Amino acid sequence: MANLTISNRSAADTAADALVLAIVAADQTGDGTAALAPGHDLPRKTVSHLTSVIADLELAGKVGEVTSLAAVPDVSARLVVLAGIGELKTDSTPDATALEDVRKGVGAAVRSLGKKQQVAVVVPGTSVELVSAVADGAALGAYAVSKAGATSTDAVESVTLVGPADSASRKAVKRAAAIGEAVAYTRDLVNLPPNLLYPETFVDSLAERIKGTKVKLKSYDMKALRAGGFGGTVGVGQGSVNDPRIAVLSYAPSRPKASIAFVGKGITFDSGGLCIKPANGMLTMKCDMAGAAAVAGAVLAIAELGLPIAVTGYLGLAENMPSATAQRPSDVVTMRGGKTVEVLNTDAEGRMVLGDCIALASESTPDAIVDVATLTGAQVVALANTAAVMGNDDAFRTRVLEAASTVGEAMWPMPLPKELRPTLESINADIAHKGGAEGGMLTAGIFLSEFVGKGIPWSHLDIAGPAFNDKAPTGYWPKGGTGFGVRTLVGLAESYA
Repeated sequence: MANLTISNRSAADTAADALVLAIVAADQTGDGTAALAPGHDLPRKTVSHLTSVIADLELAGKVGEVTSLAAVPDVSARLVVLAGIGELKTDSTPDATALEDVRKGVGAAVRSLGKKQQVAVVVPGTSVELVSAVADGAALGAYAVSKAGATSTDAVESVTLVGPADSASRKAVKRAAAIGEAVAYTRDLVNLPPNLLYPETFVDSLAERIKGTKVKLKSYDMKALRAGGFGGTVGVGQGSVNDPRIAVLSYAPSRPKASIAFVGKGITFDSGGLCIKPANGMLTMKCDMAGAAAVAGAVLAIAELGLPIAVTGYLGLAENMPSATAQRPSDVVTMRGGKTVEVLNTDAEGRMVLGDCIALASESTPDAIVDVATLTGAQVVALANTAAVMGNDDAFRTRVLEAASTVGEAMWPMPLPKELRPTLESINADIAHKGGAEGGMLTAGIFLSEFVGKGIPWSHLDIAGPAFNDKAPTGYWPKGGTGFGVRTLVGLAESYA
């Protein structure tokens, strides 16, 4: 994770391997060419040179457009990078869309500078909202994928924002640094190969990570899971040589203003179990623990920021494998809390560990519960890289969506239709764990709702699409784990603070 600071020193005099300058889109300038965004305070000779280059190269200033220039006059930095940030209006407060464009544009530029040690980024304005967006983009873009757990040598070491260095801006930069570090940890977990990350080593990583923080860790091994009635988690994990775990991360400040429970699906590898996936379907299944990783990252960030909110993260960790001991279709298991479930398809395993964890979370009667999971292929078909949000309380679901919009994570509200509940009826158990082919994303949510304690507001985030990027890097997203969900969970906690 790059060291993130802010300085009010002039952009031209800032010593760095690269200086990132924002340019606004051609449509914003009105004359068909892109232009330097405000806030740079560069010498006239430098501005004239850059304006000519922008025109000669016919730069559009679109989001994600990155252009590197050497030997720019009167600038201390060895390299100047022009980062397109879209149609940022300079005469009004930027809205959520414009701020996300800034994040993506800055993120793309910083991501392109992975071999550089010191990078400076000019804030295209003076508002704290712009400082925050630039800081977010820089922190997220500075990440580099590690090779099988080894420390990457391709990541930017430090990023200096050039802009207003008042107390509000410094606080925004500190926040971005904490969240950037949490997202980087989440991405690292998701990117680890499954022979290195399985339930036991996931817990080991958490134990190491919380050292020196105010976060506490409790874990349930197979013996404790059996004794505690966590039949869903035991059933999913019993086919693997790597036993399942439930990890509980807790942060409890004095006199908290609210208590929130986060629940994360942590299937460290999903073969489909006895209902085995086709080979191509397993290629990205190391990412099936992205929900648990996001919960871990969010709890760590909330503790680092010292928010006055009590947060407990419940991570359901298992490896779904086929073997002589694996659970079978038609098995009936007893979940935490006593509800019996008929298993119809062993490749719909995530909802089983989530059901156990939601029931466990409900026992402490938090003010709200949010679960995060790479749960259904139906979500990807319906919404691609936009996460789905369901829940039992419209006001709380709206609160989650507002938090997502504020931080720039794309989410969309989805219903839990009562008419689909009969598809989960079973003659052998209290409920079947899977419905028919129609509305698979929604019936999964309906199933999970059965384990929420009475009267507790709850939302379910299906992040199957945005959790893992198997295409080319874009904006502040690298290839591989994206860390999606961390920022929304932190933003939700901040809404209570």
